[in-house]
Amino acid sequence: MKIGFALPQFHKQASHVHEVVDFARQVEQAGADSLWVSDRNLAAVSPKIGYGGQGTTIPSELNAAADPFVLLGAAAGVTERVELGTHVLIAPLYPPVQLARALTTIDLISRGRLLPGFGIGWSPEEYEAAGLDFHRRGARMEELLDALENIWTTDPAQYAGAHITVPSHHSPLKPHRRPRPPVYLGALSERALSRVARRADGWLPLCVVPSYVDVDGLLAQRELIDRQAREAGRDPSEIDTVLRVNIDAGTQVSAVADTIKSVRERTGIDHFVVDSLYAVETVKGSIEHAAEVVALVGKG
Repeated sequence: MKIGFALPQFHKQASHVHEVVDFARQVEQAGADSLWVSDRNLAAVSPKIGYGGQGTTIPSELNAAADPFVLLGAAAGVTERVELGTHVLIAPLYPPVQLARALTTIDLISRGRLLPGFGIGWSPEEYEAAGLDFHRRGARMEELLDALENIWTTDPAQYAGAHITVPSHHSPLKPHRRPRPPVYLGALSERALSRVARRADGWLPLCVVPSYVDVDGLLAQRELIDRQAREAGRDPSEIDTVLRVNIDAGTQVSAVADTIKSVRERTGIDHFVVDSLYAVETVKGSIEHAAEVVALVGKG
């Protein structure tokens, strides 16, 4: 089993990101297998769509958000073993050349430990701020994946699509991992799950302990991915899964550990990312929380 943890990035911990290097070092030493960031470009004051695409509110804990690329690069420079992932970047918001450059740099610093994970997001305001059409974000993601593939694997590189154009340019700087880092995709809808089946090296689902742990739903979604992967001529066993485990405020660490063990037993998922954003307010507290999770879950 692999156990990962979210880096200090949001809410009160965002004001103490100078402690991220201590977090990364100490959590790696405690036995973590991976460290992760997520993405929030802005939290709208009056959102048209709420958190996760539900309702019309966004948790205040997401109002302050530190830059995911900078944090992951900082963690890459002070760790030796842990994988470094994004669960998830709202990838269509970023120009592909800049996105590829940032991720390539992190992969080179870490000597091939990057696990880039992408999603299309749920906030219209984030797309408005980037000057992009929210309703075309799925199509833009498809083209972005093609553009990244070209940038990461060819030199010169170029791409021309309906939504993204990258002119022919010199592209000698490549990721450490060849031919490219494995690409993971977050997905809940049938269309997004189909994209995982056709295109991704891994799937990034989510649960919340204890308020939202839908194991039957996870199994059904994975069954759809596997079936459509086979239809596309792919081996489903080559599509990895990393489950993000968000924690409700007031939840005991023992409940988190028990949930991870139970989900693993029922689903076979063996890589989990624990995010204590809503449960712990300080970086020091998150370090202690991570160490306790590792101790309780073990690696069996």
